[in-house]
Amino acid sequence: MNWQEFMALLVLATAMSFSPGPNTTLSTALAANHGLKRALPFVCAVPVGWGALLSLCALGLGALLLAVPLLGWAIKVIGVAYLLWLASKIARSRQLGKADAARMNVTFWQGAALQFVNIKAWMLALAIVSGWIAGRSDPALRMAVVLPVMLAFAFVSNLAYALAGSLLRDWLSGPEGTARRLLWFNRAMALVLVITALWMLYL
Repeated sequence: MNWQEFMALLVLATAMSFSPGPNTTLSTALAANHGLKRALPFVCAVPVGWGALLSLCALGLGALLLAVPLLGWAIKVIGVAYLLWLASKIARSRQLGKADAARMNVTFWQGAALQFVNIKAWMLALAIVSGWIAGRSDPALRMAVVLPVMLAFAFVSNLAYALAGSLLRDWLSGPEGTARRLLWFNRAMALVLVITALWMLYL
């Protein structure tokens, strides 16, 4: 891989990883509601799940998805339904800390599985496989370069959003801990997820 290809990869990784999406929205919301420590499992789950998705696409899953349109639609429908379910949970959460943990809790494995129904994640994986790996004379070597770079971007971008969410915790608690601001913040995050779900549906 020459330096021009590597720089293009970095540009794509930056644009896709740091732009708002299901992962960054959830990282922000989880940290704002429960603190950075509680958000870290999800932040770590994103690169794990996405790395598995990229690896499977490089091994041929991406080609199968493109060859069977019905499979792509199934992923969209499941992804949209899951995002809408998460949005409903977030929109109803208005308590900081453990009191509302059951209402808004995304486990490590749920976070990893989310990547497989996240159309944005699929688009990025397919773009990278087709542009940097598939049909090349050295696919394994290219994968060895691409995978760590993309995992780092996935982790850092979600950590940055989680840090932003955690820094908002005191302000979101509102006057005398009423958490009224938190409720509206959660509703805004839920709206972002709904918009993302609708965007995924029309891709």
